[in-house]
Amino acid sequence: MAEFATALDEVNSIADKSPGFVWRLQTSSGNATDIRAYPDSRMLVNLSVWQSLESLKAYVYQSLHGEFFIQRRKWFERYQGEHFCMWWVPAGYLPTVEEGKAKLEYLALHGDSPESFTFVKPYLAPNLVV
Repeated sequence: MAEFATALDEVNSIADKSPGFVWRLQTSSGNATDIRAYPDSRMLVNLSVWQSLESLKAYVYQSLHGEFFIQRRKWFERYQGEHFCMWWVPAGYLPTVEEGKAKLEYLALHGDSPESFTFVKPYLAPNLVV
C-alpha cells in the first residue's frame, strides 16, 4: 500500500487540475481514505463530480490515475460486488457518501439505468436532447 499512499496526493492533484473536474470528497488530509462508510475498514470511499462523462473517462484512463488503476490488484483485493457507479446531479449539487452508497446498491440490484450506471452502459444527462 505504500506505493498507492505515496502517489495519492499526486493523483488527486491531477484530478483537481483536470478539464471538467468540479469537486471531490476529501477530509482535512486532502483525500477521503479515512472516511469509514462501511463496516469493513478495507473499503475506501471515492466520490467526485465532473462536468461530463468524457472528462471523467479521460482522467480515469488517460492520466496518472490510469496507470495506478491498472496496478490496483497490487494493493486491493478483488471486490465481488459493485464498486463503481455514476449518476447525474444538478449543477452546484454535491452528493453525500450516503447517496453514493445508495446509488451503488441500486446499481447492484437493478443494473445500469438512468438512476445509476457505469462506463459500460452510460446514460445521457436528463436535460440533454438527442
